[in-house]
Amino acid sequence: MDHIILGLLLLQDRTIYQLRDRINKGLHLMYSSSMGSIQAAIKKLLGNGYISFHEVVENGKHKKIYSLTDDGKAHFLEWINAPIESQNIKNPELAKIYFFGFSAPENRAGLLEKYLNHLRDQYHALSMICEDADKMTAPKECEGILLEYESILFYQIAAARYGKDLMKFQIEWYENLLQEITDAGPAK
Repeated sequence: MDHIILGLLLLQDRTIYQLRDRINKGLHLMYSSSMGSIQAAIKKLLGNGYISFHEVVENGKHKKIYSLTDDGKAHFLEWINAPIESQNIKNPELAKIYFFGFSAPENRAGLLEKYLNHLRDQYHALSMICEDADKMTAPKECEGILLEYESILFYQIAAARYGKDLMKFQIEWYENLLQEITDAGPAK
């Protein structure tokens, strides 16, 4: 979560709610977008001196606007330029499938259908992000800092396409499983 926040703040200063909103719009596949996880990361980043904030009042409400510090930018650039490391891929949903034989047989198809609907909703959201991204044109400057914005946008879209393709695979896999248990009858 730390690096996600640093990267988002490199693009522009944001409130904690703006960070959560942006994470919910496509990055939630990589990290939890719960307010608790974001607040914990913000606290850690502030403690390390990687971000700072200033307060503003809008419509009578106090808001903290977080910004990247020079140390934060250096830390982010060190991380982004390091080799990509393999992570342990965990899929908690698969643990449920592993033990699905213990569930009531009459519930299994309905549970899979409900999960498939959830996956389809995520797929639809990622498809919209990819479609919107294909229409975007990138400015040559961002917050006064000359960036290779086209390159940044390209890789952000690539990550969204990965999520979309992953959702497509999962949908097909669960549809096949549902078809198998439907074809097998009540015993499955």
